[in-house]
Amino acid sequence: METAAFIDEVAQRLVAYIASKDTDVRVNPAASLSTMRKTLDVQLPLEGHGLNAVLDDLDTFISNSVKTHRSEFMNPLWGGLSLPAFAGEVVASLTNNSMYTYELSPIATVIEQTILKRMSQMVGFPDGFGTFTTGGSNGNMLGMLCAREHLLSGSTKRGFDGRSTVIFVSAEAHYSVLMAANVIGIGHQNIIKVQCDEDGRMRPDRLEEEIAFARQEGMRPLCVVATAATTVRGAYDDIDALATIAHREGLWLHVDAAWGGTCLFSTEHRRLMDGVDKADSVCWDAHKMMGVPLICSAFLIKDPLVLRRLCDHTNVAHYLFHSDAELDDLGRYSLQCARRNDALKLWLEWRARGDAGWAEMVDTKMADADYLQASIEAHPSLEMMSSRMWTNVCFRYTSADDGVDLNDLNTEIRNRLMKEGSFMVSRSNIGDDVVIRMVVVNQSVDRNTLDRFLGRVIHHGEEILRGLPAAN
Repeated sequence: METAAFIDEVAQRLVAYIASKDTDVRVNPAASLSTMRKTLDVQLPLEGHGLNAVLDDLDTFISNSVKTHRSEFMNPLWGGLSLPAFAGEVVASLTNNSMYTYELSPIATVIEQTILKRMSQMVGFPDGFGTFTTGGSNGNMLGMLCAREHLLSGSTKRGFDGRSTVIFVSAEAHYSVLMAANVIGIGHQNIIKVQCDEDGRMRPDRLEEEIAFARQEGMRPLCVVATAATTVRGAYDDIDALATIAHREGLWLHVDAAWGGTCLFSTEHRRLMDGVDKADSVCWDAHKMMGVPLICSAFLIKDPLVLRRLCDHTNVAHYLFHSDAELDDLGRYSLQCARRNDALKLWLEWRARGDAGWAEMVDTKMADADYLQASIEAHPSLEMMSSRMWTNVCFRYTSADDGVDLNDLNTEIRNRLMKEGSFMVSRSNIGDDVVIRMVVVNQSVDRNTLDRFLGRVIHHGEEILRGLPAAN
């Protein structure tokens, strides 16, 4: 098959997939894992099958994938489809640049620099910079590594005994802080989870107490990790108050804004991150609320020299890095060597929308979340399980019968939604309570989607309480 014919066949599949978001099909595949293993041919052959077989394999993959572009996909903190960003993803793979040197990625370097400087300005780092990473998890790890290098200058070269070092995070912080503690040599047990208030925000008074207690126990505080929109509730820590405490104590303040950083575009909602300009570093995922395809995430730092010191292992790579482009080679700011061009898709989407378009998107999503919350509060069998700051809506189906286990009830409602393939939504916990966590983030979601979603939740709740089996 000729190149043009092959690409045309692939393009037809892409167009058909995009159009399928408006058809009445399942959001998740019906086949179980065991069925897929038994029925699908995914084995690697000794002799290649050729390009025609590639088209068949693409059909198999698409038909058995979760349809993340559909409005019914509400499970994680991302979803939907952006055509400009999709085009950037395709062209980035086609051109196959690697981002470690300007020489290999000239225009991509200029684009990434432009985005990082703009995002740094938005968080209040006028002289800041950063790097693109594989996501908020790595962004949090970079923040903790920069904190280590800042507190113990030279630890990158001499090593570090982290057994007496502690880091303070919200009790509802993302699990990636545990991963980072493992990688940088601190250990899970030295992550101190600070108590939250009833809205899921880290309590500044308890942070002060935990820092004092750690010092009394002979431990060495390293940094505070604040959260701008927690994973389950979407709660924003009081960054301003935490910054005052952290800097008074001589500690680095990192803000995990992977989920909630996009609020900064909105004149009305940017107040959620008041005080972020006082932070030392921030991570922010464009592949979440901004709707750019995975992966697309930025790590931003107020003092770029700290990140340069952390990454100065690049100085030995004479075969890559040369003095004539020292200030422009992005590999000098990254722990990665080979790194794909994730900036192009964000740049194209930003150019298409503009700041005003992002602001309108944030305000619309917040208004839609308000609408969903009001619908829940108006229904006698539904109840909100947490206050709301962002677009996370945590609720559950209830019963007047005290003998009904509400955790089992809501778990079964979610299971039935998945089984029928109507909606994908997260099951989470707030304390000991199982909640249905719906997130208004998918660019395809509208109020009709929200109404249909609640309709299915109510249908299944009523059916379970009547003791009826799930319909096939």
